[in-house]
Amino acid sequence: MKKILLWSIVILLAIQLIRPEKSNPTIDQSIALHAPQKIQSILKRSCYDCHSYETKWPWYSNIAPISWVVISHVNDGREAFNFSNWKKIPNNIKIKRLKRAIKTTRNGMMPISNYLWIHKNAALSKEDKKVIEQWCHQEIAKCQSSK
Repeated sequence: MKKILLWSIVILLAIQLIRPEKSNPTIDQSIALHAPQKIQSILKRSCYDCHSYETKWPWYSNIAPISWVVISHVNDGREAFNFSNWKKIPNNIKIKRLKRAIKTTRNGMMPISNYLWIHKNAALSKEDKKVIEQWCHQEIAKCQSSK
């Protein structure tokens, strides 16, 4: 039993040396999202940690193996939809992602549940979901009219 505990501690310490990169690249404000204050406030509270370069890295993002999961979620979120690169996203892709945002917020898939365990303030109210959905529809219309 002591050997198992000792080896577990050694392994836990050793994996701390495996450090995937955490980054918050510089934001070019000319291509970042500039939405109305109400929507910007909701997005910053509930979405920006994973879907922008404005991630607030929590303390536990420094402890492996939790750090691996957190960094992976952020990287995946930024790849799926990055508000920091808003104006660089082609309209056809933006439309698909906005439609997916409507669906995933409406059905409670976003923000993801394990993020909400610790970030309770990120939970979306019915009103928040309604505001996001209306804004997404407006943005989809803008994208379609500029084709």
